[in-house]
Amino acid sequence: MNIPSGGRARARWALVSVLAANMLVDALEVSATLVALPSVGSGLGLSVPRLQWLVSGFAAGFGGLLLLGGRLVERLGRRRVYLAALLVFAAASLAGALTDSALLLTATRVVKGFCVALTAPTGLAIILSAVPEGAERRRAVSVYSFFGAAGFCSGLLLSGLLTGIGWRWTIAFPAPVALLLLAAGLRLIPADGTAPRGPRPRLGRHPLVAGLALTGTVLLLVYALSSLAGPAGQRRSAAAALAGALLLGAVLVRAERTAPSPLLRTELLRHAPLLRSALGAAALNGSYVGFLLVAALDLRRAGWSSWETALAFLPASAPLALSALHSGRIAARLGPARAVAAGAAAAPLGYALYPSGGGGRVDYTDLLPAMSFVGVAFVLAFTALHLQATGTVPPALQTAAGGLYQTCVQLGAALTTALTSALYAAAGQGPALWLVTAVGLAGACVALGGLFHPSVPPDPPAPSAPPVRTAAGVSPSHTAAPTTDGRGHPSASTREAS
Repeated sequence: MNIPSGGRARARWALVSVLAANMLVDALEVSATLVALPSVGSGLGLSVPRLQWLVSGFAAGFGGLLLLGGRLVERLGRRRVYLAALLVFAAASLAGALTDSALLLTATRVVKGFCVALTAPTGLAIILSAVPEGAERRRAVSVYSFFGAAGFCSGLLLSGLLTGIGWRWTIAFPAPVALLLLAAGLRLIPADGTAPRGPRPRLGRHPLVAGLALTGTVLLLVYALSSLAGPAGQRRSAAAALAGALLLGAVLVRAERTAPSPLLRTELLRHAPLLRSALGAAALNGSYVGFLLVAALDLRRAGWSSWETALAFLPASAPLALSALHSGRIAARLGPARAVAAGAAAAPLGYALYPSGGGGRVDYTDLLPAMSFVGVAFVLAFTALHLQATGTVPPALQTAAGGLYQTCVQLGAALTTALTSALYAAAGQGPALWLVTAVGLAGACVALGGLFHPSVPPDPPAPSAPPVRTAAGVSPSHTAAPTTDGRGHPSASTREAS
């Protein structure tokens, strides 16, 4: 898939600009929603366990359908999938902003998560195929990566402004932007290259069953965890949801075991560095999102405005954005195992430093140590986690390993947020923060395994080209480092593909 020669550099950079802008919109979804959560809860009269679905539903849609999304891209083509996902994303944003139904709002969040699972990696794949290899491609991937990393900060500031006017504006804002990007994409995104002789590969029944079973399992687990601390009726519903999750889990295992080409390569489950890093990343991302959820609710109870909350969260996100283009070198200089261990230790320390509720006024200076340690944790650990995860995986398994890693990152956020919200609603800030800290410490314990059982370090990334995680169908050609912005979006590098 190549842009015609007549388009030359300007057409390619117009394409990169459109794809990078969409990456920014994708990345701001979580941060914008976190800041707006208290206002949404007040506007719709939602309890905390129901309100958390706006975060966990998005993560469940992203992680639950990510592996299936790769098959859809293979079957339908990058351009078609990317543009369709943009259209559905815009429609879901508008529907969520207009509804007064908590159920419909949650459904739109799940749908948007699935759309982002398609657009983020597929946008990168389009860039890698359309931009010639060399310095121009490295610059293009750097732009795409930086926009992904900066999206979380942008979402904080945007939501801080828009939520002050009305929370529906925060939910609706992505819709017109996505439609503008869709109009530009229809003109700029090139058609897929000539396919091999014969029909496209069939999607088949097994991937659909496995992908839907995984998503259903995660959604039922989120419901069960968020209902554990409720009244007796809710606890009975939680038990039924847990039983349903176990049943769907069995369906998932059977579909994968009988599939000619399973979504998850079984040999990856025997790769210790990958599993250790995936679990560590799940704990880091889950505790991070859970921590910000508690802080958002807590600060609103203390009388903080949405804008003040957004500014308070910046130290927890800005360091990653500022270091996005250099995080691969940081991890290589320290060594992935040491960087992961240092970052995994900094995160629970930040959670422990969060000021405990005492009824007094909380100032920015009270929050700064906690938020700063959490921000440093991501700078140190997240790039290094991906290096440690995929550094010894054979090249043929790199794409599958990236899919497994990203799935764990998102599912960690979905499940931790659900349980954190239940504890916050039932017992307040203290127990919820203890849970968040415990999840962070569990990730630190997993990270220590990398110090005692170090994997062979990968080659350092090219200095001027921090690549991003590849999508289905893109072949990696050399090793690079970061993969996400800490919320599961490509942000700082993986592999450059030819």
